[in-house]
Amino acid sequence: MLTAYIRAAMGKAQYKILDDGMYFGEIPDFQGVWASEATLEECRGILQEVLEEWLLLKLRDNEEVPELEGIALSPKAIKA
Repeated sequence: MLTAYIRAAMGKAQYKILDDGMYFGEIPDFQGVWASEATLEECRGILQEVLEEWLLLKLRDNEEVPELEGIALSPKAIKA
C-alpha cells in the first residue's frame, strides 16, 4: 500500500528547469515536498526521499495526508 501511494504521488510530480540550470520538482497538494538538483534524475530521487520523510512525519503526528488513486493513508490505518 505504501509503495503504491508513493508511486502515485511521484506520478503527480511536476518539474521545471530554473534560470540557473537546476531542476526543480514538487508535488501539488503536498506542501513542503520539493527538491532542487543539478540533474532531473537527482531531482526525482531527492523528491522521493523528501516525500517519504514528509509522509512519516505526517503519520507520526497523526495528520491526514491526501488520498491518491483510492489509496488513503491515515494514522489510524497504520496503527491497526
